[in-house]
Amino acid sequence: MLSGMKFRLIAVVTSLALVTAACGGDDKPSDDKDSTKGESQTIVQVSPLTGLEFGGTPPANPVFVVKVENSKSGAPQYGVNQADLVVEEMVEGGITRLAALYHTTLPTKIGHVRSLRGTDAGIAAPVGAHVVASGGAGPAYEAVGAAGLTSYTEDNNAPGFSTDSAKKRPYNRLIDLASLASQAAATEIPGPYFQFTPVGEEQPASAGARPVTSGSVVFSRSHTTTFGFADGGWTRTNGFAAPGEEFVANNLVVVFAAERDAGYRDPAGNAVPETIFQGSGAGIVVIGGQAIDVTWSKESLGSTLTFTDSAGNPVTIPAGKTWIELVSQDRGSATFQ
Repeated sequence: MLSGMKFRLIAVVTSLALVTAACGGDDKPSDDKDSTKGESQTIVQVSPLTGLEFGGTPPANPVFVVKVENSKSGAPQYGVNQADLVVEEMVEGGITRLAALYHTTLPTKIGHVRSLRGTDAGIAAPVGAHVVASGGAGPAYEAVGAAGLTSYTEDNNAPGFSTDSAKKRPYNRLIDLASLASQAAATEIPGPYFQFTPVGEEQPASAGARPVTSGSVVFSRSHTTTFGFADGGWTRTNGFAAPGEEFVANNLVVVFAAERDAGYRDPAGNAVPETIFQGSGAGIVVIGGQAIDVTWSKESLGSTLTFTDSAGNPVTIPAGKTWIELVSQDRGSATFQ
């Protein structure tokens, strides 16, 4: 079992009658029944990625982040719909890649798996996730290792990889996450990804909340992700998922963050950018059909991601699945309407 996961313990206060005896002399028990009541705590364990209560014993496996190709060349995407949380990040050439985080479910077919980026350190660190990729450049391995994270790559002979015979390299790598997890050491999960709205509590009102049913997030001149809202969930309207396997998000989060040169180039000669998932900046939180302009904050790579609205009040994330758009603050934009 995983140890030290204090973040998953939510105290639910319940009343418990305590039988008390007279302390001595002529003292008598009070007739006030409330004075004989104390408090005890029932422990409810919740997911660090979704805030949802576990139906039984929490998973013994660590959290995994699987890097997934996000282009026509790598379509269709398999297993992304079974993730607890998805982050879309910028890579070279103006395109994006998905970092899909898994904890409660470990699919046997996820793909198509691509390589590490330094950005992955900030994505994985809040929950101490193990990063799964096809390979990676030296600086990317260094960034992930410097954050104290474990990586499993095909280049380093990690188990569970296979070939999709319908595709060609580098777009044909698949991972059996259940197989990999059987050989992965359990590790402590340091904290929750977000400040979640406590289960059973009403979502607090936020300043500036406005109704929305569609969204468009621009990463670069060559890539925009669009979303639609229906039946209580958000899905990509221009995604690459296999039929019936599109990820359905209860919440959408847009984070505008600083970007720097990762210090190396891809095989095609493109400079590789690295988004710094740390610090603070502007953002948008979409909860159900309501969008809220926020300021996000993440003190360190491994800190919990928090938000405040325009009035300075905390914005918590309701329990459920979330999709994060990690966008350059200099060249990205987002519109919800």
